[in-house]
Amino acid sequence: MLKVFIVDDEELARLRLRSLLQEPGMPPNQVIAEAADARQARLWLAEHSCDVVLLDVQMPGLNGTALAAELQGRADAPAVVFVTAHPEHAVTAFELNAVDYLTKPVRRERLQAALDRATERLKTRTQPDDATPVLVVNDRGRITRVPVHEVLYLKAELKYVTLRTAEHTYVLDDSLAVLEERLGERFLRIHRNALVARRAVRALERRSVPGDDEDNGKEGWAVRLQGLDEWLAVSRRQVAAVREALSSEGL
Repeated sequence: MLKVFIVDDEELARLRLRSLLQEPGMPPNQVIAEAADARQARLWLAEHSCDVVLLDVQMPGLNGTALAAELQGRADAPAVVFVTAHPEHAVTAFELNAVDYLTKPVRRERLQAALDRATERLKTRTQPDDATPVLVVNDRGRITRVPVHEVLYLKAELKYVTLRTAEHTYVLDDSLAVLEERLGERFLRIHRNALVARRAVRALERRSVPGDDEDNGKEGWAVRLQGLDEWLAVSRRQVAAVREALSSEGL
């Protein structure tokens, strides 16, 4: 019994897929959840698993290809079948190891064949020894998978979040709160607008840090990270927690 997750911003499209999945000849399946966009899907997938994702490409906010790239880093990665009205994304889809790429309106025979392929793919699914957690970013139209172990900090600025590695700076459209939940204990909240990698912290000092509006630009606490010649402000509310965390890390 394939556990199927449908992700599409059009309600009629989701209804169409659900109807097709119930037709005779389809591999045994059960639609266990639906989502109207990739953000909802990401939140659901953070707590649940499925066998197959029927995934639209162009949706408000995060697009389907970015979500599919992110799913590749999971040990229990589901088989992805893209279902879209835009055939021009097919090359990208197969670069992301998609099982199939169906164009709307979806025909029953094509969906059945896609589910058959998904079933075969799942038979060989094993947990990779080198599975590496990643964050997926859209860098000037190019989808990039950034290993979490390379991330030094994430900082909320205006409507976006800046992701910084030793070599590159990327812009994400996720909220800092969502990223903090996904990244877990590997990252430390040092300010209402900043998360830092615990492993990367090299110093905690009192300094004047430009742009720290919470402390009105006065001298305050700041951290320096490995590989970066810059300091990040630590809010007064977080100093005790940062000290405790750094002590537990042996820094």
